[in-house]
Amino acid sequence: MIGVTVSMRWDDVLVWRCRRQLLHRPDEAADPLVVVRALAGVQAQVASCAEQAVAARQPVPDPKSVRAAIEDRRLVKTWAARGTLHLLDVAGAPAQLALLAAARTWEKGAWQRTFVTVGQLEKIAAAAWEALDGAVLTREELAEAIVEHAGEPGLREHLASGWGAVLKPLAWQGALVYGPNSQGDNRVTFTRPDTYLPGWGGLPSPEDAARIVIPAYLGAYGPASMSAFDQWLIRGASKRAALRGWFRALLDDGAIAEVDVEGERLFARAEDLASLAAVEPFDEVRLLPAFDQFVLGPGTGDPRVVPAQRRAAVSRAAGWISPVVAYRGRVAGVWDGGEVTLFDETVPAEGVEAERRRLAG
Repeated sequence: MIGVTVSMRWDDVLVWRCRRQLLHRPDEAADPLVVVRALAGVQAQVASCAEQAVAARQPVPDPKSVRAAIEDRRLVKTWAARGTLHLLDVAGAPAQLALLAAARTWEKGAWQRTFVTVGQLEKIAAAAWEALDGAVLTREELAEAIVEHAGEPGLREHLASGWGAVLKPLAWQGALVYGPNSQGDNRVTFTRPDTYLPGWGGLPSPEDAARIVIPAYLGAYGPASMSAFDQWLIRGASKRAALRGWFRALLDDGAIAEVDVEGERLFARAEDLASLAAVEPFDEVRLLPAFDQFVLGPGTGDPRVVPAQRRAAVSRAAGWISPVVAYRGRVAGVWDGGEVTLFDETVPAEGVEAERRRLAG
């Protein structure tokens, strides 16, 4: 194992992440695909928040560009990290899904008691694979096709759930993704990625997937621990031996390295060590939308990003993540419409005002 080559302060780590997350709004961020890749996916449980998350990083905000990239099949919407809907770039999606599938969460007894058995899920998967072959179906149409194929009317209730708990394992195994909205009524549709998305190559092995996903995460939210990565991906549900093995392989290959951040041994991409050792300043204020990756990447439980005494204002009831004021890599306040509540009195008022004008425009 390669020893620690860089020692850092948290203040510098957090500022470094700002540029990695494109908060400096470089020209290339005009393409939503660049933003989604840089952030290792953008949560899209609320579609407008995903559009705003991309727009917040573009030199000129263009929320419609996200819809265009989905229609062009450069971005895909599916259940990904933490079981929530995300926008992923088509090339990188299979790797993230493969790691989610590797956890086999649907085989746990509690999951089967709450939803369906493994045997029933296998029937659902086989039926969905057949029904979605070259087809785009609404949730209702897919549910009917599965029930008819499986011969179990009792499955209909699980399949109709708006939360999609029974469909998530199918998404993680590459059996379905969201399709275009149904014409006329804007209903959700599903289809098969291998028949809908150009260049879809199927899911890699978990070991090969880890070589893609772990560096992608560290490139935006590093330096970070194995635990932070696992919480971001699947709320700590990865198999521990496999998780350690993935990180060990990347260390042995020299793709990642250990760094010291105020006494913590964390991981970073080897290619980022030079920039971590010479962090560029970033003092701009940013108003970011609800469910932004700035918060979700490290998680609301990270007190370096979200002050512990302010967590309740950011992570709210029913899983709602507030729009936040980002300053020097930390959550420095929350906002709602025109009202901004600052936690940090050092945040420059002119920066907040400039962001308000940008949003209004």
